[in-house]
Amino acid sequence: MGIKNISVFLSFPFLFLLTFISFHAQTKADENRVYIVYMGSAASSSPRSKNSLRNDHAHLLKSVLRRKANAVVHTYRHGFSGFAARLSEEEARSIAHKPGVVSVFPDPLLKLHTTQSWDFLKYQTALEIDSNPNSISGAANGFSSVSANGSDTIIGILDTGIWPESESFSDKDMGPIPSRWKGTCMKSVDFSSSNCNRKLIGARYYDTSESDDTETEDGSPRDSQGHGSHVAATAAGSIVQGASYYGVAAGTAKGGSPTSRIAVYKVCSSEGCLGSAILAAFDDAIADGVDVLSLSLGSPIEYEPELSSDPIAIGAFHAVEQGITVVCSAGNDGPSSETVVNAAPWIVTVAATTIDRDFESDVVLGGNKAIKGRGINFSELQKSPVHPLIYAGSAGKGDARNCDANSMVAEKIKGKIVMCDTNDDNYSRNEQIDAVKSLGGVGIIFQEKNPGVVVYISTALPATVVSVKDGLDILSYINSTRNPVATILATATVTKYKPAPIVAYFSSRGPSHGTRNILKPDIAAPGVNILAAWMANDTGITLEGKESPLFNVISGTSMACPHVSGIAATVKSQNPTWSPSAIRSALITTATQTDNLGAPITTDSNSTATPYDYGAGEVRTTGPLQPGLVYETDTIDYLNYLCYYGYSISQIKTIARTAPKEFACPKDSNADYISNINYPSIAISNFNGKKTKNVSRRVTNVAGDGETVFTATVDAPTGLSVTVIPDKLEFSKNNQKLSYQVVFSSTTSSPKGGMFGSLTWTNGKNKVRSPFVVSI
Repeated sequence: MGIKNISVFLSFPFLFLLTFISFHAQTKADENRVYIVYMGSAASSSPRSKNSLRNDHAHLLKSVLRRKANAVVHTYRHGFSGFAARLSEEEARSIAHKPGVVSVFPDPLLKLHTTQSWDFLKYQTALEIDSNPNSISGAANGFSSVSANGSDTIIGILDTGIWPESESFSDKDMGPIPSRWKGTCMKSVDFSSSNCNRKLIGARYYDTSESDDTETEDGSPRDSQGHGSHVAATAAGSIVQGASYYGVAAGTAKGGSPTSRIAVYKVCSSEGCLGSAILAAFDDAIADGVDVLSLSLGSPIEYEPELSSDPIAIGAFHAVEQGITVVCSAGNDGPSSETVVNAAPWIVTVAATTIDRDFESDVVLGGNKAIKGRGINFSELQKSPVHPLIYAGSAGKGDARNCDANSMVAEKIKGKIVMCDTNDDNYSRNEQIDAVKSLGGVGIIFQEKNPGVVVYISTALPATVVSVKDGLDILSYINSTRNPVATILATATVTKYKPAPIVAYFSSRGPSHGTRNILKPDIAAPGVNILAAWMANDTGITLEGKESPLFNVISGTSMACPHVSGIAATVKSQNPTWSPSAIRSALITTATQTDNLGAPITTDSNSTATPYDYGAGEVRTTGPLQPGLVYETDTIDYLNYLCYYGYSISQIKTIARTAPKEFACPKDSNADYISNINYPSIAISNFNGKKTKNVSRRVTNVAGDGETVFTATVDAPTGLSVTVIPDKLEFSKNNQKLSYQVVFSSTTSSPKGGMFGSLTWTNGKNKVRSPFVVSI
């Protein structure tokens, strides 16, 4: 039996993370390694059942510790039960069959998915107010003023730690720490309790090293990568005037919920993020009392964990059980389809888009012809084109065109600006810059088939990126004169850039590989070239002769995720009794599908974006505060979800021990019935047009008007008939629940795959939009 098959569960093909992910591979199969022993929920409605669980847990721990005193790495006991321990494969296989054990699996290594963004979201909301002045969803107040009442909301960040001295984590003018907070501020050699304050109220760290060496970077909550500080500041950073990266992207930096509290859980190092540490952080966060959990990380797309062996899916399930909203990045494996990760229905899954800001670094050729380029550099070259220019392919042989250091001739490079090809993945831009610089070059131009939207930062040499088309123009110029000259201009920040948002090429796409019957990603948010707090000792991004910057510009669904986490925290603060599913519904049903030109949002390949690209659309800042209706996905929905995948009642009740005693799986359960989970979007698969497909939904009135009537409108593609029954919902009071059905039928004998549309309920003030996807 292989290691992966130790799980006693049936296959559950989920994909889980926002920079990139790799699965931990054991190099010596005969050595002990860390396994996670998952024993389901720690809660129980039955004292007898709870005691039995404790006994099973204690017995297993005792048997492991009897063999080796330091074998246990983590124990889980708050939101769920289990432990992580160093075991042999034989021991792991044996434990997998013990009473109370759901699954045993090798400890996986996950990796990260690596401000004007908030001003842009606010601006987008303002555009929609102008176009629909009666819409409550487009409230006139700015986002920061709305979030001023969110000071008691706590956002937990599972990431690389935090740089507490950053001004983004100042607690100026903040009130006392909420009395319900049960967390702690862990001490280390470079982190003391005084580093926490009324803003940063908790800081924990976990062993994320695969070795037994205790002298690692992990022994502190302090951020040694920068990523965690950036994510935390994006979600809930305090307002900082005059933030920039050496003057680039200058403006006011603030988080999505700038008055929310932050609790950090350092689960990642430079090696990655161990699943055992992630589960420990989930377990602690549940006990600590967070309201929202933000995870910009996950599993690799090539690794398809079962639900019972995926640490994010497991931890998120139990967090949501406890009323915590869990927001995760969708992954950075786009633009290919079926690459989205963190796709469990209890997780809010976030794609990445651009904002209305660009970083322009133009090339000026002899004769003062300007070629548009993109990049962040601090060029001190003359502004006039006086520097000799050469194509790398003319400066040597073999791989010279890729700016290979061993292929170019130094005499032909020295003192020149060099244009490099970038069609060979064996060469990174950093390697190419180092090669040109080592041979005496003074600047570098990258020509790329698809320059994309992600800016490249160069501190070593003036560098910029141009399209292959513009690269051909540059090459033509070089070949037309004996003494070609050029210059690279320092970066200029372009604001109010149009069109925006655009779905980023790297953002992972749907449908989910696990099921096409739940639409993922759920929503999109800014994740390209985002400025936020950074660790203050990063020499890798420091300009020569300058102090290290306090802010950095990076991209990824990692950056999109905390934007949504911040908004979710604000929604929670304004609606403290709302469940995680109600909050998710508010985010999804109020999203926008138009850019700042008033046109449909596109991808960066200029095609119209679909729900597989961005879910319901771009998140809005104020709309989710008053969504009108919400779709509440309850525990029974999630249990039915497990039924549809073939899990037995005993297995399901081990995972969710608070399940009603009378709960039973529906007859004839199969994956198609997943479409009937009370989700705010609709996804149907295996639609051959021969039979109709019926989907039911249930909505709760939160419009605040008591008596109100919502009317349905449908935007359906050609070839698909969509009928809503009833097409009017008449509510007599607030919080009343009403149900409806949607009937999908084909108007053609050969329906096409990937049909997209939407169903919108409106009462004249609120617009509650649900996207739908129908695939063959």
